[in-house]
Amino acid sequence: MNFFEAQKWAFSFIDRDNEETKSAIKLLLMDIRGWNELQLLQNLQTNLADSELSKFKKRVKMYQEDWPVQYILGHALFFGHTFRVTEDTLIPRSETEELVEWIISDNPIIDAQQKVADIGTGTGAIGISLQLERPDWDVTLSDISEKALAVAKENAINLQAKVKLAAGDLLSVLNGKYDLIVSNPPYIAASEIDLMDRSVIAHEPKSALFAKENGLLFYHRFAEEITNYLKPGGKLYLEIGFKQGQQVAKLFDNIGKVEIKKDFYGNDRMVRVTI
Repeated sequence: MNFFEAQKWAFSFIDRDNEETKSAIKLLLMDIRGWNELQLLQNLQTNLADSELSKFKKRVKMYQEDWPVQYILGHALFFGHTFRVTEDTLIPRSETEELVEWIISDNPIIDAQQKVADIGTGTGAIGISLQLERPDWDVTLSDISEKALAVAKENAINLQAKVKLAAGDLLSVLNGKYDLIVSNPPYIAASEIDLMDRSVIAHEPKSALFAKENGLLFYHRFAEEITNYLKPGGKLYLEIGFKQGQQVAKLFDNIGKVEIKKDFYGNDRMVRVTI
C-alpha cells in the first residue's frame, strides 16, 4: 500500500469526515517518515513498509477511538516548537499561543532582564516559549504534578531553554517577587462538560481542566495571593474561559489595572493585571 492508498483507507475507516480528521490523518502519515506536508505530497505513490503500515493502522484506530492525535504522536507544535505531550499534560492550543504573543508584544526589549514564573506549566509550553524568545529572562516553571513537571523538564532540555523547575501548589513555590507571572489554570466548570469534545474528556487530565466555584477557583486564589509575589508595576497574565472575562476582571478590580483581551475568534480569552 502506498501513502495515497493508506490515506484513502484511513478516510474510509474513520466515521468523522471533517477538516480536523483530514488534518489528523495527514499528521499521522507525515510522522511515519518525519516528513513535512510538501514531502508527503511529493511521495504519495511511495510504498509503506509492512511495519509502517501496521503502525499507521494502529494509530488510525486509536484516533477513531477518540485519542487526540497529539497524544498518539507524543508531541504537539506550539509557537514554532515541538513539545512532548503525555496524558499527564494538557495539549497546548492556539489560544494559548496568543497569550504568549501578548506577553512578548508587551515586553519588546529583547535584552531586558525579567523575573518570570509560569504557574501550572504542564508541558512548559508557555514558559519555555517565553524564554526562547527572551533569552535574558529568568523563567521558573511550576506545577503541582510531578509527572507534568518531568515532561516540562524534558521539553526544556530538548529545546535548550534555560529555565528553573519548581514542584508545588500555585504561587507557594515561588521565591521573592516577580516582574511577570503567567498561568493557564484549570477554568472549566463542571456544568460545561457537555460542551467539550469527547477526546478531551476521555484523555486529557481532568485536574488541569476543571475547577470548582463554577470554574473560578484558581482566579480567586490568584486574586488573594498575587500582591505577595509581584513587584510594583509587575503583571499577571491569565488565560480564561470564553464566558469568564467580566467575572475574572471583577476579582482584580481593587488589586490593579485590569485589561481583558479577546482571542482570534473574538472571545474573551486573556486577562492582564498590572499591579
